[in-house]
Amino acid sequence: MSAKLVAPAATRTDRHGRALVERRVPFLARLRQDYPLLIMVTPAVVLLLLFVYVPLFGNVIAFMDYQPYVPITQSPWIGLQNFQTLFADPTFWRAVVNTLEITLMQLVLFFPVPIALALLIHSLVWPWLRILVQSVLYLPHFLSWVIVVGFFQESLGSGGVVNHMLRQANESTITVMSDPSTFKLLLTSQLIWKDAGWGTIIFLAALAAIDDSLYEAAAIDGSGAWSRFWHVTLPGIRPIIVLLLILRLGEALSVGFEQIILQRNAVGAHAAEVLDTYVYYHGVVDGNWGVGIAVGLIKGVVGFVLILGANKAAHMLGEQGVYSRS
Repeated sequence: MSAKLVAPAATRTDRHGRALVERRVPFLARLRQDYPLLIMVTPAVVLLLLFVYVPLFGNVIAFMDYQPYVPITQSPWIGLQNFQTLFADPTFWRAVVNTLEITLMQLVLFFPVPIALALLIHSLVWPWLRILVQSVLYLPHFLSWVIVVGFFQESLGSGGVVNHMLRQANESTITVMSDPSTFKLLLTSQLIWKDAGWGTIIFLAALAAIDDSLYEAAAIDGSGAWSRFWHVTLPGIRPIIVLLLILRLGEALSVGFEQIILQRNAVGAHAAEVLDTYVYYHGVVDGNWGVGIAVGLIKGVVGFVLILGANKAAHMLGEQGVYSRS
């Protein structure tokens, strides 16, 4: 009679070292227990299904010669022809290069700023000062990109305040808003000014969750400010940093359509053409719907692969990432 291997039940121990068996709650009992939360989240799930997951079936247009005024089933199937047209277009590759350059610059220059601001805000002693600083930093997030670009134009444009002061001082003027060579740095600067303060919210929550007794114990052991940051603060917020970095990589090929299209004419298409503007001008304006959908499909696949790769790297470094190990 062969022995049958049975997986051991999941156990944990109490403070006396005695094994405690964890009882699995039946699915129906969990539904009855959590039904108020399920009801609350149902509208969000419905919206997510209708406006995110259902439109995914439209990616089939990437393999068709789509005609917008006829049913999708009557559009001829052309296979990979839209992708061949796309890969043969030098403008597309120029958009890919610009997108990757902007993404890399934003990861290097923008991503660390909310972390640094959160650390500075968290170190403020007076609560009223902390609230004041947070309110000031959050405010630009609620401004539209039209207002933000207009603000920079009035400040750094050819007729802006800075150039007006330089003319009065008989100095040479600057061409920040219309210089293609500094356009990517300008985009990153605008993003930092607008959204860096808003990005501190999650990091402030992570800092607030760190037990103060850890800082007290480290101070008693003689640890200085830098040592407490390295051994207490950074491990406390590292999972959030890894999670947000992985999610940001998933959107690596989306660098802000509205922000760029508002300033595209000032610097020219060669410097400002990214994948999102390429889809708009070559897909929507020119009526090449299949080519535009093909670009969107490529963006989705690349983002999905980047998330999987970054999440795997996080697991190898001992972090949980977006989802736990299977």
